[in-house]
Amino acid sequence: MIALDPLLVIDGLAKQFGAMPVLQGIDLSLERGRVTAILGPNGAGKTTLIKSILGLTRPDRGIVRLDGRALGEDPRLRATMGYMPQIARFPENLTGAELMALLADLRGDALIDRELVDRLRLGAELAKPLRTLSGGTRQKVNAVLAFLFSPQLLILDEPTAGLDPIASGVLKDKIREETARGKTFLLASHVMTELEELANDVVFLLDGTVRFSGSLHDLKLRTRQVNLERAVAQLMREGEAA
Repeated sequence: MIALDPLLVIDGLAKQFGAMPVLQGIDLSLERGRVTAILGPNGAGKTTLIKSILGLTRPDRGIVRLDGRALGEDPRLRATMGYMPQIARFPENLTGAELMALLADLRGDALIDRELVDRLRLGAELAKPLRTLSGGTRQKVNAVLAFLFSPQLLILDEPTAGLDPIASGVLKDKIREETARGKTFLLASHVMTELEELANDVVFLLDGTVRFSGSLHDLKLRTRQVNLERAVAQLMREGEAA
């Protein structure tokens, strides 16, 4: 995918664990102000790619640039990224409000989105210890934390998992609103209808390589399929036949 105004550019990213190659020369760019869905079967390399972008895994080769600067050369750039993991690990004895205050003290530039807190109906829940919260409520806290520092790039992994339909709709609306403001999103999800609803672009990984990178519209044209689920299934069939 050739981005006209790339925020994130990945060149030749490679990683292997022992003798097993996981990423094999990934070249990729994410255009500013768009939502990109990252897809692929289990073991395709999605998690390792996300961790490499976040700095949680060090690649063997290649470079990741954010806004034209290499992440490895300027770790401060990671402060411009937000991350919503699939399963958040919280300090269980803290309340949600205390956790946000702690992060604000560490960074000094927190901007708690009170509107998002209200829309997710989190107000009273933030006063409770995190260990007492339901899975869905913890996921709401997880979402608020991802947006806490008004990052340029947000990486969301299964963002609506465990959310009720109202909260899921609120989060999807938030993604659309922030995209309209120029924020860039990388989404990983197994819910194809959700990705089709939100994504402008699609990256499909198979065996640690990029097999497709382009717009959702172009993917449907190439595979001659009517929706994202069938288009991805076609890419998987092509990969198995190769």
